[in-house]
Amino acid sequence: MNKTSQGNTTAELLQAHRPDVIKDRLRSHTKQDVLPDAILGGIDGCVTTFAVVSGAIGADFSASVALVLGFANLFADAFSMAISNFEAINAQQDYKASVRKREKDHIIKIPGGEREEIRQIFRNKGFDGDTLDEIVTTITRNEQLWIDTMLVEEHGIPRSDSKPVKSAATTFAAFIVVGIMPLIPFLMSGFDKHSQFILSGCIAAVMFFSIGTLKSVVYSKPILRSGFSTLLTGGTAASLAFVVGYVLREIFGIV
Repeated sequence: MNKTSQGNTTAELLQAHRPDVIKDRLRSHTKQDVLPDAILGGIDGCVTTFAVVSGAIGADFSASVALVLGFANLFADAFSMAISNFEAINAQQDYKASVRKREKDHIIKIPGGEREEIRQIFRNKGFDGDTLDEIVTTITRNEQLWIDTMLVEEHGIPRSDSKPVKSAATTFAAFIVVGIMPLIPFLMSGFDKHSQFILSGCIAAVMFFSIGTLKSVVYSKPILRSGFSTLLTGGTAASLAFVVGYVLREIFGIV
């Protein structure tokens, strides 16, 4: 069985490159993919709550204080991050709309200049002669296609449109769902504070590693490397929070 350097068999590659499969894949790429929003929200949610818990335990606060601080930060930061994502995508959409309007205005006022831009864009891709003329004629015959081509080729703006509300909701939900996990042990009775913290750390580690493996699917990275990289990042953030809490307790005598 032949395998490529990416681990796919020749049969799998042939299956993935059937005309109907290619058509569906290209169509799906123009739709919004909220998985990156979920990954970002999940990582930040887990880092936020476990770091707060680590800082509180490092400062020798009670489990109830760690729980209150964890939940307070969980919802406040989830809302803040969702709003930030919403505003960022809104700004991108406004920019895209302004560029689209400007390109349309240029096509109306100086069609020859805009046509020459299309010509040079595709000449730089290696086309020339009758083929280049046909490409330019085909694109500039349709104003919508003309503008879309200029957005992608000249300004580097992707064709897909992200929906601000959808992205913000995904970020918020992922932040809450993943971020609440390290807090669950502090809701359990029958454990002392340190046992709750150890269990919280184990849950957080599982969350970090799981999200890291999910990242590998999105960004085509090795699964184990991506999982351990995210685990290391989250663990480092929590360790820093714990050390800061401990040091401040020793310096200021926090009880």
